Amino acid sequence: MSPARDGKEAEVAETTLTGTTVAEVMAELAELEDPKIRRVNEKHGDDHGVNLSKLRALAKRLKTQQELACRLWETGDTAARLLAILICRPKAFGRDQLDAMLREARSPKVHDWLVNYVVKKSPHAEDLRQTWSADQDPVVASAGWALTTERVAKKPEGLDLAGLLDVIEAQMKDAPDRLQWAMNHCLAQIGIEHAEHRARALDIGERLQVLKDYPTSPGCTSPFAPTWITEMVRRQGDR
Repeated sequence: MSPARDGKEAEVAETTLTGTTVAEVMAELAELEDPKIRRVNEKHGDDHGVNLSKLRALAKRLKTQQELACRLWETGDTAARLLAILICRPKAFGRDQLDAMLREARSPKVHDWLVNYVVKKSPHAEDLRQTWSADQDPVVASAGWALTTERVAKKPEGLDLAGLLDVIEAQMKDAPDRLQWAMNHCLAQIGIEHAEHRARALDIGERLQVLKDYPTSPGCTSPFAPTWITEMVRRQGDR
């Protein structure tokens, strides 16, 4: 096969149906790169320097493009993957695709957006919730807990809430940071949404003291579960 044809095929493969190329998008992302933003993000493990409002504006202009989203994800670039999540079609991904994507999502922001913007909208969400929750990798397990928290709030039927509290009580104190954060969110959500389990959720939070001293900006609610539960219940009225 001639080099000219090779190049032409590569160009065609890189071009989406709308004519936008991965190279064009990557160039635009490079222009949006801000060293100051990168320095802040890198403190949280996110290796990109793109303002997220500008990233969302770019996604709005590109609109939904599943093929382009897949190509952007394959670059491995954090900003490109965040953009891919915003322009993809969540239900177009297979179960194994989503599992692989989560496991290769290095950045916490990519991980969180993938779970919240893609997996939660997928028909494979429940299957993945069960698989990930039992995974030995705490980062993968944290995704399972995030999906469980979603069910606690929106579709608790069939969930063993008392059993979840048992696991949280036994494991949250010594869990790695990201898993601990996800379990704490689930604890708070159980206490907020389910009055019959509220007293126990508050008690677990008080005894474990997880995130009690977490820095909280003025006007924001502390992630310390007893404070979080009490404040949210106050806002919405006791159920």
